[in-house]
Amino acid sequence: MTRGRLRVYLGAAPGVGKTFDMLSEGHRRRSRGTDVVAGLVETHGRPHTAELLDGIEVVPRRTVTYRGTAFEEMDLGAILHRRPEVALVDELAHTSVPGSANAKRWQDVDDLLAAGIDVITTVNIQHLESLNDVVASITGVTQRETIPDEVVRRADQIELVDMSPEALRRRLAHGNVYAAEKVDAALANYFRVGNLTALRELALLWLADRVDDALEKYRVDEGIEAPWHTRERVVVALTGGPEGETLLRRAARIVNRGAGGELVAVHVSRSDGLSGAPPGALERQRALAETLGGTFHQVVGEDVAEAILDFARGVNAALIVVGVSRRPRWLLSMREGVGARVVRGSGPIDVHVVTHERAGQGTLPQRAEVLSRNRRVLAWVAALVGPVALTAVLVVLREIHELPIDIMLFLSLTVGVALIGGLWPAVTVAVVGSLLLNWFLTPPYYEWTIADPQNAFALLVFLLVAVGVASVVDLAARRTIQASRAGSEAETLSALAGSVLRGENTVLAILERLRERFGMESVTLLERHDSHERWTTIECAGGRPCASPEEGSSEVMISDTLALALRGPVLEAGDRRMLEAFAAHATAVLERERLRERAEEARRLEDGDAIRTALLAAVSHDLRTPLAAIKAGVSSLRQDDVVFDPADQAELLATVGSATDSLERLIDNLLDLSRLETDTVRPVARPAALDEVVPRAVASVPAGAVVLDVPESLPLLMTDAGLLERALANVVENAVRYSPDGVPVTVSAAVIRSEVELRVVDRGPGVGEADRASMFRPFQRLGDSPAGTGGSVGLGLAVARGFVEALGGTLTADDTPGGGLTMVLRLPLERAS
Repeated sequence: MTRGRLRVYLGAAPGVGKTFDMLSEGHRRRSRGTDVVAGLVETHGRPHTAELLDGIEVVPRRTVTYRGTAFEEMDLGAILHRRPEVALVDELAHTSVPGSANAKRWQDVDDLLAAGIDVITTVNIQHLESLNDVVASITGVTQRETIPDEVVRRADQIELVDMSPEALRRRLAHGNVYAAEKVDAALANYFRVGNLTALRELALLWLADRVDDALEKYRVDEGIEAPWHTRERVVVALTGGPEGETLLRRAARIVNRGAGGELVAVHVSRSDGLSGAPPGALERQRALAETLGGTFHQVVGEDVAEAILDFARGVNAALIVVGVSRRPRWLLSMREGVGARVVRGSGPIDVHVVTHERAGQGTLPQRAEVLSRNRRVLAWVAALVGPVALTAVLVVLREIHELPIDIMLFLSLTVGVALIGGLWPAVTVAVVGSLLLNWFLTPPYYEWTIADPQNAFALLVFLLVAVGVASVVDLAARRTIQASRAGSEAETLSALAGSVLRGENTVLAILERLRERFGMESVTLLERHDSHERWTTIECAGGRPCASPEEGSSEVMISDTLALALRGPVLEAGDRRMLEAFAAHATAVLERERLRERAEEARRLEDGDAIRTALLAAVSHDLRTPLAAIKAGVSSLRQDDVVFDPADQAELLATVGSATDSLERLIDNLLDLSRLETDTVRPVARPAALDEVVPRAVASVPAGAVVLDVPESLPLLMTDAGLLERALANVVENAVRYSPDGVPVTVSAAVIRSEVELRVVDRGPGVGEADRASMFRPFQRLGDSPAGTGGSVGLGLAVARGFVEALGGTLTADDTPGGGLTMVLRLPLERAS
């Protein structure tokens, strides 16, 4: 069976006309004789949209009951049974009611497509999963209904339904989107011009990326290798050198000259992994590229210029930005630089060569010294002494051997010196050995002449072979040592990555691992806020921290304000890359920790704002109810023209008393919450008997509403009886409020191991598991409290949990067997005062 085709109408915000266009497309196809049905269309009361439903067959919705409430959902089974050619399904990101065939509507659509039915649907850009956090930061609204981007990307056709922010706001003001009572709030909040402009840009950019993917797929399918410059994509080639920041900023200015440009930074690493740019420099350039709105990529290649060109062709680049070579001119005359080779091989891609202050100021690349100082000294001693000693022996034994044997022995000495100390001591042995062979061991002796041409040729071959073998042996020895060091570095970095997975990802843990890796006395991370301030210590692993980078035997200047100082043995130059990798990782972790702290502080401020807002709502609404009851009762009793009999007076006084009690409890809870929020609750622990505390806690509830099961044999608690009484009273009042009439709440107590467990059991409607975390938040009510109930502002459980936690205990919720909710309060038997 052929799979159906999916067409998506994508919009930046509600009201741009997605459903209208979907229905219009349905009418167009229906006029051509296509069998079209409306699987589910949401008109939202918009008359022009509703008119378009006329003439299109509508598949009736099915009713799903969830928690006693009836909901209407798309009838997937009915559509599959009807088997139309095209189904119109609105709101692709919709979450289905539990009990439906699928959890998400896009899964219903996937079933229709699998059955060979074409689907036309709608979705807003804010519902795409990858943009959820971006949309929340722009609009302040977190979308609960999201859809994986891949679902929309797989669509056969995506059509953007676009409308300017001003035009959409006019539609909204004219009542074409929402009902009149919702227009002012929508215009002032979600539908602000800035929000709509940002959402529109998100939609355009997301769709542009999808079009770019489609274009790339077409080029691959058609075998087109030449770039098509449909977008000004600029590739910046970075070496990790100091000129990288200049190149990135220059490329960013080029990108910003026009609309739709893209900055792509790339660094080419050698395939052997034994050389490369300092990790700290690359990390800084990565951060700068991302700050400028670009992306950073790292590829592997032996030929750097060819790797850059391959990458640029692969991303369909229009321009490559490279820097002028840092090599001196005399060296460039012998071999052209990477930039020149990129220009020569770029073909249709433009190349922009940027000069910088380091251009042409480099020196001959220095050979990285991987051999120890002792080995180098021993090699030079052998290079100077060895040929002389070998010559002396061979001169004494000159009569029993010939020149080929002498040459082989000197060649063996050359290889041995190369294995010990590298190339230059071995070359020295080869040169000195050839001279000694000529003077002492080649006829005529003690002259710089050679009688036999074959001997001259043998000496020349010896010199060339000795130098060649020494070079190969030196290279192999260095590669072996470098590979061993690279393996050690990889093992260290792997352990560092493992520490992240094990939760050891803290600055102190990284510094401690660095100290162990290099055998340092201490490793200190220092910071200053500007260049004139003194350094301050952020973290230190080991003893005797460094007060400044200059105090350390080795240091890494991570930035102008951050530095890493190590106290201990002086590190070799080859260890700098590993040191900078640790520094870059420590910096990233430090930044992440600070971001987490700022996020936590922002969350606390947000919670405080929410509490203040809710307090205002409580004052304006929940406090007004008991005050109104008190005023009505007192005003009635003060009337001179009405005579109340004793029963009526008693009822009015009871109403005033009840309202006063409710007002008192509400104010107490507000004050208690304020104490908890400001962390001023200080329990005073004294011995307390539960069989005395619990009856006082339930004294405020109606008689017969609570059944107590608190044995007198329970041990004394070391606790603050007043706080415990207030916490338990709030829990019990909450249970009584929701317990059915005539069914009492049970309060029981028992000792469980080293804790006392109090259980408040009711037979009310209960609370779903998903809502139990939110029920303890301030001003949270799972369903509105019955009118007139005291304390309905939703503070009781929040205050109760705060007091219980201050006492060192826990307050949790559990199901009551047979229906209802059980609140479990646990306190330790012993608590220090």
